[in-house]
Amino acid sequence: MNAKFLMPTLLAASLALAGCVSMAPAYERPATPVAAQWPVPQAAAAADARAAADLGWREFFTDPRLQALIEQALANNRDLRVAVLNVERAQAQYGVQRADRLPTVAAAGGQTATRAPGGAITRQYSATLGISAYELDLFGRVKSLTDAALQQYLATDDARRSAQISLVAQVAGGYLALAADQERLRLAEQTLLARQDGLRLTQRLQGAGVASTLDLRQAEIAAETAQTDLASLTAQVAQDRHALALLVGRPLDAGQWPAAGTALAVTQTAELSAGLPSDVLLARPDVQRAERALQAANANIGAARAAFFPRISLTASAGTASGELDGLFRAGSGLWTFMPQVSLPLFDAGRNRAGLKIAEVDRDIAVAQYEGAIQAAFRDVADALAQRATIGQQVESQQRLVAQTRDALRLAEARFRQGLDDRLATLDAQRTLYAAEQGLIAARLAQQLNRVTLYKALGGGQAAS
Repeated sequence: MNAKFLMPTLLAASLALAGCVSMAPAYERPATPVAAQWPVPQAAAAADARAAADLGWREFFTDPRLQALIEQALANNRDLRVAVLNVERAQAQYGVQRADRLPTVAAAGGQTATRAPGGAITRQYSATLGISAYELDLFGRVKSLTDAALQQYLATDDARRSAQISLVAQVAGGYLALAADQERLRLAEQTLLARQDGLRLTQRLQGAGVASTLDLRQAEIAAETAQTDLASLTAQVAQDRHALALLVGRPLDAGQWPAAGTALAVTQTAELSAGLPSDVLLARPDVQRAERALQAANANIGAARAAFFPRISLTASAGTASGELDGLFRAGSGLWTFMPQVSLPLFDAGRNRAGLKIAEVDRDIAVAQYEGAIQAAFRDVADALAQRATIGQQVESQQRLVAQTRDALRLAEARFRQGLDDRLATLDAQRTLYAAEQGLIAARLAQQLNRVTLYKALGGGQAAS
């Protein structure tokens, strides 16, 4: 055969024969191991309710400072950067595996010089084009490995999206925690000033013989308690700021901290639509990642099965050769080689059977992990919905408690000024009001965090909108 027609013919035949059969089992998605409905009954969705996966984080988080921090975190956070680089690596690895499905064509040129015993030197020049050890994928081994690499690449991208969702929620949670602790700190400062004023008043009254030593000690205890709370909260606010800066990936200045009252309105007021459990499966990238891993394991079974069958590889080349450099491309200088090889496993001490067993067990492990991911997602949403059902009532009840304790303090102070009660009643009312106001801050924080948690659990935060 003429050398110039040999390589195209070999390539065409190789591609026609490759990938004729796939021995991977047909993929079937496992049944969902959770209830068809959420355990907490859901009211009818409001007209403006939207699915979290369709709601970009810019739409959900309405605070401009928080939006800026999230944007910076998505650009600078090192953990997310690693996740993005892992995607690039998996994409390149898939490209390497996919290249095995096509023959590698290489050109070569060279010279061979030989000196005979008599002193004569002969030279041979050659120029060839060929393929080396290209496997004809008759039983789908290479295709199965390529399919597995593709699913692993897609799973890595799902992991990147999951990391982005987690980062958005972590930044929002850290921002809210900082806002709440700043509010607690301001409350502690105000409380300390009030108790120091009360202590000075009690000292004057004790000097005049109106207040007892017990009244003085109680006032001193109240002031010292407020001072201790102030020191603790000052440290906590600093730690919150450090944690937020770590998430954002860069130092933050004072203009980026939450403004006063931030804990009351950071997320949109419209309710999120919980939908049905199947919506969570479609929206959450961690569930999708688990299914990709299952599909990759399923494809690996095909590669393990194909290992039992013959493996055919081709090595071929075509070109010219001549004893003179200027004669390489003259008529009659053509040459070609064709070396097919067949490898059939006859005895491998059970290696292939063990490999198939490993692939099947890996598939069973992936099924269990996929089902576990679904159950974990179901619980995340169910827990958030259970809290959402009562958190509004908790906030309203705590607001009434603050109003009642504030009125009780006003009455206690009036009775003290009239001489009807001692200072102890006023101090007790102050402590009750302080605890109630702290409880209100905590309840409002829990309400906002619940919205963030539900948004994350339902698969929100994947897009900037």
